[in-house]
Parts: sequence; structure tokens; C-alpha cells
Amino acid sequence: MATKNRALFIDLLKGLALLVMIEVHVFNALLLPEIKNDWWFRYLNFINGLVAPAFTFTSGMVFVLTLTKKGDELRKFGKDFWRRLSRIGMIFLAAYSLHLPYFSFSKVFINTNFQTLNSFFHVDVLQAIGSGLLVLLIARLVFKKDESLFLFSAFMTLFVVFFSPIAWKIDFLKYLPIGIANYLNKMHGSQFPIFPWWNFIFAGAFTSKFYLMAKEKNQENIFARQLIIIGTAFFFISVLLINVLFPENLASIIPHPFFFLERLGVIYVLLGIGYLYIEKKENYKSILLDISRESLIVYWLHLQFLYRDLFNYKGIYNRFNDSLNLIEASLVTVILIILMIIIANFWGKLKLEKPDIARNITIILLLNAFIIFMLR
Repeated sequence: MATKNRALFIDLLKGLALLVMIEVHVFNALLLPEIKNDWWFRYLNFINGLVAPAFTFTSGMVFVLTLTKKGDELRKFGKDFWRRLSRIGMIFLAAYSLHLPYFSFSKVFINTNFQTLNSFFHVDVLQAIGSGLLVLLIARLVFKKDESLFLFSAFMTLFVVFFSPIAWKIDFLKYLPIGIANYLNKMHGSQFPIFPWWNFIFAGAFTSKFYLMAKEKNQENIFARQLIIIGTAFFFISVLLINVLFPENLASIIPHPFFFLERLGVIYVLLGIGYLYIEKKENYKSILLDISRESLIVYWLHLQFLYRDLFNYKGIYNRFNDSLNLIEASLVTVILIILMIIIANFWGKLKLEKPDIARNITIILLLNAFIIFMLR
């Protein structure tokens, strides 16, 4: 069963998070403001608020699972090392391209001021993931033993959790360039600074240890049930502390540790349920797996459709900003999801069946985009 399932249950959660992420972005951008004040919307907001934790957690967990027992190979700085580093580089490239105010070098150069520069250097979930994975890759090079890598991940999780409230009170722009300062807190507009969002990446890395231990003993079933029990405990303990026992005390700590623990609990429960669900399926296939494996292109492309104006065509946001009712916004969400599924499925098959062609297409598209950006 371990061989069959591999880490599909992680891909399943990541794919689900990506689909909900499309809904989050569409609803936030297009839904009528008064609808967002309805009683049910705060419950939807809580569900939507699980997207980034799940996305970052699964990214860290999958990355470390592929790194275990490969330290010696990576330290040779061969093909595998450069492949992983280029993948991280693509994450950063996609992340910063989303913040370009204009798809034109001359316009960016002419219109550059502090506001546009600050906006370009805002840190979103892709930068948080890319930087976290880069740290994990470096840690894999430094620590020869897998156990040391897992201990480092545990230390980083706790450090980020408890240092984040301190980091949020410091104006790092007084001491650091804006491109670095924006990584450390949200004081200047970053939505997903490394404090506190790295904690989910490193928690995912540390959790992978227990999955590997269970896999070696062929006890993934037990691991999945333990995740559900521990996750449920984390969630209810956090809810009790946040809402009943110490609401005022915890409200003064931003971001507080139980924000992390509550969401980590839900992630554990979903992971456990996902494994037990897939375990019952033979040769499990799902559109969620296709979406997950092409997460970068899905994340980047749906935001391009939503926000970018291309070739004198107004993007969806500029056409319908805060003007759609629930049915209309849901329809846009469904259309975008279907489109992303088709693209992810096509691109995934092309990479699998004709990797050289997929690689050449990627290079050509990047070069053309760079040339157009420089000449416009």
C-alpha cells in the first residue's frame, strides 16, 4: 500500500488548496462588498484562510520527502542539484512577475517611485515558499544526516512561531533594503512574510519525518489516524484558548502561536483523511493530482487571467471589480477552475511523454516574454 500511495495524499490536499485558492481570489476581487458582510461569509473566510497554510505546508513536506537520502548526491552539485535550484528560481520568477506594474521595461523604468518599488517587492505566498525551500535545500547540503535535517526543521518551526510577534513590531526598512525588509513582516504591505508563514513550510518538513518512519514499518494507516487525532486535539485546544480562556491576552499577541496550531490541526486532519480515502482506491487518479503537480503554472496563470491586462484586453478584475453577485462570481470561479484543469492536464502529460519538447517550450516562452518586456 505504501508503494501505491507514495505521497498522493499530500498531492491531494495541495490540489484541493489550489482549487479553493482560485475561489478565494475570484470572490475577493469580484464579489459585491455587501455580500461579504453576510453572516455565512465569515465561515467561508475561515475555510479560505486554510488555503495558504495548506499550500505552504504541503510544499515543505513534499520537498523534504524528495530530499531524504540524497544529501551526498546534492553535494556533488550535479544535475539533480541544479534541477531543484532552477525549480526554486522559477518560483521566484513567477512570484515577482506577478508584481510587475507594467509588462514593459520602459514603463517600469519611467514610472518607478517608492510606491511602485514597494509594491514590486511585496512578499506573497510564492516568495514565502521559494525562500523556505531554498533554506531547506541549503540545510540538506549542510546536514549530512536526515535526522539533523528534521531537527533543523523542528527548530525553525518553533523559532518562527515565537519570533514572529517580535518581528512584526520592528520596522526592518530602517535597517535593510526594501527587497529584504518586506520578507520579514507585513508592515509595508507584504501579505505572506516569512514571519510567520515559514512555520508551515518547516512544520511540513518536520512532519515528513514521521511519515517516513511509518512508511518504513508499513504503518501509514496508523500514521494517518494519529494525524487525525493529533490534528483534532490541536484544533480544539486552540479554539478553546483563543475564544474562551485567553481571548484578550492572545489578541494582544500578533501573530500568536495558536493561529498556527489551529490551522496545523486542520491540515493534519485533512491529510489523515486524504490518506485513508486514497488507501481504498486502486490506481487512484484525480484532477486534484493534476492540479497539484502543476501547482506553479496553475497559481501563476489564474492570476494572470484575473488581474493582468493583455494586448488591450481588460482583465477580469478591471471589468468586474466588486460588482458580481454570488452566482456570477461562482460561475467565473468554475470557468477558471475548468480552464486550469485542462491546462494542468495537458502540460503534465506533455512533460511526462515529451519532456524535451516541454523544456524547449518553456525556454522559448520565457525568452519571448523577456524580449517583449524589454522592447515594449
